[in-house]
Amino acid sequence: MSGLPSLGPCGEGWVVLQAVLLVGIAGAGVWSGPAWTGAARAVSLVVGLGLLAVGWFAVLRGVADLREDVTPFPHPRDGARLIETGAYRRVRHPIYAGLVVGALGWGFVMASPPAVLGAALLLLFFDLKSRREEAWLVDRFPDYGAYRTRTRRFFPGLY
Repeated sequence: MSGLPSLGPCGEGWVVLQAVLLVGIAGAGVWSGPAWTGAARAVSLVVGLGLLAVGWFAVLRGVADLREDVTPFPHPRDGARLIETGAYRRVRHPIYAGLVVGALGWGFVMASPPAVLGAALLLLFFDLKSRREEAWLVDRFPDYGAYRTRTRRFFPGLY
C-alpha cells in the first residue's frame, strides 16, 4: 500500500491538484511573456510544437486504449480491466506522460521559463499520483505487479 494519501475515495483531490497545475502552466506561458527571442525563439517554437504534438498523441492514444475504463480519477472504475496493449504496452501511464511532454512543449512554444518549470513540477506531481494509483491497481489486479516490473512508468527505456 502507498504511503501517499488517497485525497478522497476515488482520488478526487489528486484531480483537483492536477487541474490547478495545468491551469498554472497554461497561465504561466501566457502571462510571463517570452524570455528569449530571435533564433532561439524560432528553434524553441519548432521544438515546442513537436513536443505538443507528441504529448497530445500520447494522451489521445492512452484515452483510446482505455476505452470505457477511462476515468479522470486515479482509483480504477468498478469492473475495469487491466489494459496492457497499445500505449500501455510501452508505458504504464501514457496519459500522464503525454501531459508532461505537452506542458514542456507549451513552455517552449511560449518561451516561458515558468511554464517549463511547471512541466518539471507536473512530472513530479504525476510521479506521486501514479504511485498512489498503482497502490490501488495492485489491490485490484493480481497481474499488475508483473506488468509494473516489465513496463516503464512514463517513458520507454528511460523511466
